[in-house]
Amino acid sequence: MSVWHALLQTKETGWVVLVRLLVGLVVFFPEGLQKLLHPEVLGAGRFARIGIPYPELMGPFVGVVETLCGLLIVVGLATRAATVPLLVVMAVALVSTKVPILLGHDLGSFHLPADIKRVGFWSAQHEARADLTMTLGLLFLLIVGAGRWSLDALLARFLSTRPDRGRP
Repeated sequence: MSVWHALLQTKETGWVVLVRLLVGLVVFFPEGLQKLLHPEVLGAGRFARIGIPYPELMGPFVGVVETLCGLLIVVGLATRAATVPLLVVMAVALVSTKVPILLGHDLGSFHLPADIKRVGFWSAQHEARADLTMTLGLLFLLIVGAGRWSLDALLARFLSTRPDRGRP
């Protein structure tokens, strides 16, 4: 089995499309676009307020990554590969925005939001619920793949019917 076939192979259930639509179409694609369309509120400006290094570079970069990977997940193309950069984005989001709430103070360059009324575990859990849900959705897609109704499944079927050329 080729590396590409292993990467594209997916479970046969069609219901995965619902998770793909939630993760790609409802969350990452529009959030990435908004970082690009409204940089002062959701992109570089927000990143600067949070304490993300090089916000004028990272804001647009994360916006493009979220937009492109979100679209790949929606159509089910290179789904497993598309989850990896988004998992990195989510890890940074959790550390930079939720850990200061958990601790009740800044964490290095990451600032505790001024509008947070409560700190500690339950406040951090409440604020992190969407981030954790997105992370679990990404992990699900990383493990299961894109599902029956995806370009990954179509490509995997094509690759499995092709004769191996040049292989002994």
